[in-house]
Amino acid sequence: MSRLNQEIDDTVNCFVPHTPPVIRSTEKGSLSGLTFTVKDLYNVEGYKTGNGSPAWLETHRVSTDTADLVKLCLGAGADMLGKVICDEFFYSFIGENAHYGTPINSLAVDRIPGGSSSGSAASVAAGICDFSLGSDTGGSVRIPAAFCGIYGLRPTFGRVSLKGGTAMSSSFDTAGWFARDIDTFKRVGKELLNKDTVSSEINKIKLGQFAFDFVDDEISDPLKKWLNSSSCNFEFTNFIESLPDKIMLDDAREAFRIIQANEIWNLFGPWIEKTDPIFGPGVKERMNIAKTVSNSEKEEKLDYKVRVKNAFNALVPKGSIMALPVTASLPAKLNTDPAKLNSYRAKTLSIICLASLAGLPQISIPVTNTNGIPVSLGLLGWEGGDEALIEFAESIAV
Repeated sequence: MSRLNQEIDDTVNCFVPHTPPVIRSTEKGSLSGLTFTVKDLYNVEGYKTGNGSPAWLETHRVSTDTADLVKLCLGAGADMLGKVICDEFFYSFIGENAHYGTPINSLAVDRIPGGSSSGSAASVAAGICDFSLGSDTGGSVRIPAAFCGIYGLRPTFGRVSLKGGTAMSSSFDTAGWFARDIDTFKRVGKELLNKDTVSSEINKIKLGQFAFDFVDDEISDPLKKWLNSSSCNFEFTNFIESLPDKIMLDDAREAFRIIQANEIWNLFGPWIEKTDPIFGPGVKERMNIAKTVSNSEKEEKLDYKVRVKNAFNALVPKGSIMALPVTASLPAKLNTDPAKLNSYRAKTLSIICLASLAGLPQISIPVTNTNGIPVSLGLLGWEGGDEALIEFAESIAV
């Protein structure tokens, strides 16, 4: 590959100040002619990885390796335009970074872009690149994809290599990607998904009624209208009114929160205590809470995680998918008081955490809007059913 300096017109404030220059692929492959950006948690040899934190950037050396995902894309012929902004240590889904600014949501410029893969989603939505590499621990691909009106997938846990990417929570971390159109999205997926899993046809489509009942009317009403319109070319075989095994959304959220908090502190805590970095609003408070979560608390919640996984394996066995809203609310207004965001964050985390706890793939599909603000349908599939979800999304692309 060759490195070329090139002026990029960053119309949406998505690139980090320390981005590498454009890296042109010297290969010919299935992604030739496409351009991509990279969330600033993936290593690029010879450049620093910032993880959304200037303090981390300052205290760490340049990378000596390039992340597997980046190498795959370059090896398939795509050109890398640079690294893009993410929430600080990926510990938010709002998309506002106090140090680097907030990437602009092109379809709702007065609203947040979602995070933590904020720059990835914003760069795709703005047409700066054809696709972008992100990551999803607790919604960090699915939420910004929904808020920015583009396609995004959280793959089956473990299906896409994270080697060369910064970990956050080993129980939930997955790689993911974004694209504006389903053809490009599918093209990228053929390269990134490992080839060990054979896709199966979908024969049951279930509606997660429990989730539609839970989310804001501004989300559920346009989705229901779309599902009952001529634009929707499929019918449901089952309606899931409630979750089995006494699983409650609030309990699921709490299990996810505890496990994630314990794991992120174990990863970053020693560095935080040594360097005492300046955090942005919200992240500082969550890190302080994470410090207090014990290993025994985590172990208790891991048992609940297993319950959720078993329940969803029964709900969406091979050949089945479940439709539900991606987020519980529309994207919040920019610069909303962090204190007011607590309940907002908790509501969406209650439904977005389900695929994370179960380790199952979920795709975000832009299908409708509320007063011009994007609203997306989420499709949750079985373990290894990633390709089937993408193919189904292709069949209903609007």
